[in-house]
Amino acid sequence: MRICCFQPGATEIVYALGLQDQLYGVTAQCDYPVDARTKPVIVRSVFDGTSPSSGQISEVISEQLRQGLGLYITDEAALRSANPDILLTQALCDV
Repeated sequence: MRICCFQPGATEIVYALGLQDQLYGVTAQCDYPVDARTKPVIVRSVFDGTSPSSGQISEVISEQLRQGLGLYITDEAALRSANPDILLTQALCDV
């Protein structure tokens, strides 16, 4: 089984179940357990690598949603390379 997690909590569950050897991709926010940082990053936030103010965050979110875009970017090449059987994710809530 090949697993990719699109949500940090799901990554923690995979480790808690002892399935970390079957984990082939995580988000940039997956940092627990520490070993999760060694897994390939499949999903990044549009804010990764930046330190925006709350006003800038609001502007970016509004613009992304206005354009019908999400707040997360999937590295499609990395996802294809991971070749998962299972994707663990959740829907985003409205803000």
